[in-house]
Amino acid sequence: MKLQRHGLVAALLAASALLLAGCGSDPVPAGGGAGAPAAGGPAVDCGGKENLSAEGSSAQKNAMDAFVQAYQAACPGHNVAYNPTGSGAGIKQFSAGLVDFGGSDSPLSQEKGEVAAAAERCQGNPAWNLPLVFGPVALAYKIEGVTNLVLTAEVAAKLFNGQITTWNDPAIAALNPGVDLPDTPVKVIYRSDESGTTDNVQQYLAAASKGAWTQGTGKKFNGGVGSGAEKSSGVAQAVAATEGSISYVELSFAQDAKLSIARIDSGSGPVELTAENVGKAIEGAKVIGSGNDLVIDLKGVYAEPAPGSYPLILATYEIVCSQGYDADTAKAVKAFLTVAATTGQANLADAGYAPLPASFQEKLLTAVTAIA
Repeated sequence: MKLQRHGLVAALLAASALLLAGCGSDPVPAGGGAGAPAAGGPAVDCGGKENLSAEGSSAQKNAMDAFVQAYQAACPGHNVAYNPTGSGAGIKQFSAGLVDFGGSDSPLSQEKGEVAAAAERCQGNPAWNLPLVFGPVALAYKIEGVTNLVLTAEVAAKLFNGQITTWNDPAIAALNPGVDLPDTPVKVIYRSDESGTTDNVQQYLAAASKGAWTQGTGKKFNGGVGSGAEKSSGVAQAVAATEGSISYVELSFAQDAKLSIARIDSGSGPVELTAENVGKAIEGAKVIGSGNDLVIDLKGVYAEPAPGSYPLILATYEIVCSQGYDADTAKAVKAFLTVAATTGQANLADAGYAPLPASFQEKLLTAVTAIA
């Protein structure tokens, strides 16, 4: 299945505008040039540290490439070196003070001590979760002759924890009448590195699988079966090369590898990963963070998806210090995030992501301006 990316963006923009209504949507000035408003964006105060470093989510790697290109155009001579090692590694490197900001597909965890560790790095000040990228996660598979597979969260959970071991299992056959399912062994492929994508998928399975997923959540895959692959690109490549395989990977990587994507039945019939259906899911999400800590709650979307919605979605965050940077680093981080939240969003559609709505851009810019 091939999703039209520009259609996806339009639907997500409309849904996100409803989700984030009330944040404000005053127009931003137009212009261009370093230190002046870039085309369609706010004034960018370029300067400070010339070479920022960042690490984390591989799900946002393609988006980060677009952000860096826009930043270099707005602030000549400045760069961000982004290492897509996975969300877990990004948070650890940020908290250790080894990179200037981290990227994660899930917010900092209080229970795992990530909030405290990040605050210590930030000289005792809280770190903020700033979502810059939204997108769906595909249940991607490779089964010869099967291109229109239907799964439920319950069956997906049983695939990922090894309870279902062949593709012609009666539970799968019941969801796919008339489909010639082979007796091919199921080969689960999972993210071997700690990943916010894994965390989101396990949160989804825990919330929606009617008790079939008892392995818990977190950035480490807990299913106990299958073969691991590093980063989103590695997962997509492994699925493409493995007959009988199934995994979870962000839409842009599934599209790039031309993988088949399962439809999800949440109780109201099979739902394809389309623009309209993802938009319906985004409408059900809420912002639950306090102040400038812009955490999105997706658990409600997972547990009680709207009829006809594609529920498996994620938000990718940049983890930054609210205070505690030196002056040069703070200035450069603010300049980069300003560009990323505005003009950097322009090319995300071509990378398979959903640009931020104007109202949420303003909320992000308020947080970025407050970084000290």
